[in-house]
Parts: sequence; C-alpha cells; structure tokens
Amino acid sequence: MAVLRKSTSMNSNRLDLYNIYKNFGNVKALKNVSMNTNSGQINCILGDNGAGKSTLVNIISGVFQQDEGEYKINDEIVSFSSPMEAMSAGISTVYQNLAIIPIMNIYRNFFLGQEPTRKGFFKTFDKEFAIHATIEELKKFDIKIENPKRAAGTLSGGERQILAIARALYFGAKILILDEPTSALGVKESNKVVDQIILLKDQNINVILISHNIEQAFMLSDKFFIIKNGDMIEQFEKDQTSVNSLRKILEK
Repeated sequence: MAVLRKSTSMNSNRLDLYNIYKNFGNVKALKNVSMNTNSGQINCILGDNGAGKSTLVNIISGVFQQDEGEYKINDEIVSFSSPMEAMSAGISTVYQNLAIIPIMNIYRNFFLGQEPTRKGFFKTFDKEFAIHATIEELKKFDIKIENPKRAAGTLSGGERQILAIARALYFGAKILILDEPTSALGVKESNKVVDQIILLKDQNINVILISHNIEQAFMLSDKFFIIKNGDMIEQFEKDQTSVNSLRKILEK
C-alpha cells in the first residue's frame, strides 16, 4: 500500500530522490542516484541504452522499489508497491509503446482499465459519457475526432502519443513521465507532440522526459540529468549548459 500523506503544498508537484540504489543480483543498476524535479518544468534524463534510465523511471512509477535511499513527493516520504499506487498519487508514465491497443476504438482506449459506469442496480459501461469525454479532452490538445468509435490504429503516430498523454492527465497525472515520446515519429508528427509537451508547463505539470535526441531535449527542457552506468554523473539547469556540452559528456 502506498505511504503518502497529504502535503501542505498541494499546488506543488515536487519529486525528490535521495541516494537511490537498485541492484538486480550482482548487477548494480543504480548507484547513489539523487535528483529533484518540480512542477511547471520539463526535466530531461539523458543517457545511453543500459545507463539506468529505465530502472530509474520504474522506481519513480512504482514498478520497482529502491533497495536503499529516500523517495519524496512534496516533501513527504512515499513508497509504492505498484504502478496503480503511483498513479493514485498523480504519477503516470507514457511509455514508448504507448499502451494503445490499435484494434480497439479510440474512446475505449481513452478509458482503458478505468471505464465509467452508469448508476443503477447493474453497473454498465457508460458509452455516451466515454465518447463525449474523449472528444472534449482531445480537443484540448487540438485533436478533433469526429468518430471516436473508429479503431485507435487509424490515428497517426502523433495523435496516438497525444491520446496517451491526454488520458494520463484526465486521470490525474501531476508528475508525467514521457519515455522517448517522438522517437518513432516523422518531423511533422514530432513537432505536433513537442508543441503539446511545451503546453504542459502552463498546466503546472512536472514533466520528466526520457530522450536520446539531444537537440530536441535541449529545446524542450529546463533541467538535465545525465546518467551513465547507473550513476547520475551530472545535473544542469538549461542556462548552465549547451547542446555541445551535453553531447561531449554523453560521448565520454
């Protein structure tokens, strides 16, 4: 069960990790990792494959628990035993594969696993509410869906990514982890997703971005965390670094 006490600063969505360690047998996946992120920011975690990014994200999102160290949200210690517990505390992850089911229609994808029901003796899926809510929520992201009954696989890659983001926010995400959100997209679709990520700052969302694209990450992000071989080797505010500096550190 999640251990989370109400904070006195509910408008903040601050996340702090202190001295985090995680081992898988003899493999030291994370070693003494500390980081902090805050609301209204885009925070980018950079690192090569196998650097520890996925393990770090899985600890934040409740898939794993750290072996050592402290995890806080809004200055309160938390401990999650599942992603559902993390989601109930406002932490959501949009993974690279999106968790979108292409053959299922758009509105069912939007409410996947959290379907609205009609009141009554027998609980039944409230299809009309789901359709209306899906249309209205996607409009907020400049996605106009005339027929939400069509398969989600008919959406473009960028639209699917935005569907996953809109779904996370609808269900209360305040700390939103985006795992390589534009990696499989063309330039036009990538730009559409980037525009929407930037707007998340105005909604006071704490965005944690995982990326291999240094140029795009630098354009988007306010803060950078560089992880290598399980170590958090550098942390920078945007005005403390540059694209070339980030690249040189990653290439060492």
